Amino acid sequence: MIRPRTKSPVAPARRTDHGPVGTGIALMVVAMALLPVGDTLAKLLTGAMPPAEVVLWRFCFQGATLAALALLMRDRLRGAMFSPVLILSGLCSVVTMTGLVGAFAVMPIATAIAIFFVEPLILVLLAAPLLGEKVGPRRYAAVAVGFVGALVVIRPGFEGFTPAALLPLMAATGYALNAVILRSASASRSALTIQTGATLYAALIALALFGMMTLAGGPGFTAPAAPGWVWKVLPLAGLISAATFLLIAEAFRRSEAGLLAPFQYLEIVGAVLLGYLVFGDLPDIATAVGTAIILGSGGYVVHRERAAARGDRTRAEGLVAPQG
Repeated sequence: MIRPRTKSPVAPARRTDHGPVGTGIALMVVAMALLPVGDTLAKLLTGAMPPAEVVLWRFCFQGATLAALALLMRDRLRGAMFSPVLILSGLCSVVTMTGLVGAFAVMPIATAIAIFFVEPLILVLLAAPLLGEKVGPRRYAAVAVGFVGALVVIRPGFEGFTPAALLPLMAATGYALNAVILRSASASRSALTIQTGATLYAALIALALFGMMTLAGGPGFTAPAAPGWVWKVLPLAGLISAATFLLIAEAFRRSEAGLLAPFQYLEIVGAVLLGYLVFGDLPDIATAVGTAIILGSGGYVVHRERAAARGDRTRAEGLVAPQG
């Protein structure tokens, strides 16, 4: 639809059906500021308990927060909360969180997040076989360049490399698969329904996996004997995680995905800043170069997707344009 011309030299603010687009951008910026805070808390907790237990407690407190919100905001619930597709989403969430928290335990947060940012590139690879989307050679080339950047950060075969450096790749794969799953789930469910159901399933899956690890000789629960500060940080981590994902969901409800995508890269800025302030970590030259390559290739993928979307809209408008 073409807006009528006005006499005012100031263009009206862009809006969606859910309000000004700028509101969605603001929500995304806040979410990207909170994400590194949650990651920092997770890294702190890995110093007091095994990463698997951190994952379990984080999902438990996150699930409790979302369940309470779901009870208070029943009018925002839509669709089935407990269904096979959300079981799969919960499983992917466990894979993602296990990979990230495991990585935080052994490497700087910024390094782990830099490797994790290959997720949009993995999603491109999954889009064709799983979603039937057409992906051109330019985006495939950007994916290849992005993975080169990941190799620069991971440095396989070099001194100091450990298999733990692959954990962020595992997390990115789980996150990309979850994005594919949620594209179908979101058609009939609200964001609060999806997040609450998937998180509760994730907590149950994490509990089952933790139980199996304990039976196999793992240390079992260490939280009861943990320092007092742990029981202050655990609920806070769950609350921040729940708030972050709800903010992201609301941002995407209010603004186009292509418009919001570049703001997701603000997370790496927060990760570097908090990693330095809390742990004294700074990326080395190779990590900085690899991160720039990953972010650049991811940004190009976003640019190509936005260009393709504009082309689709233009063709659609051409089909319905009045003749005369």
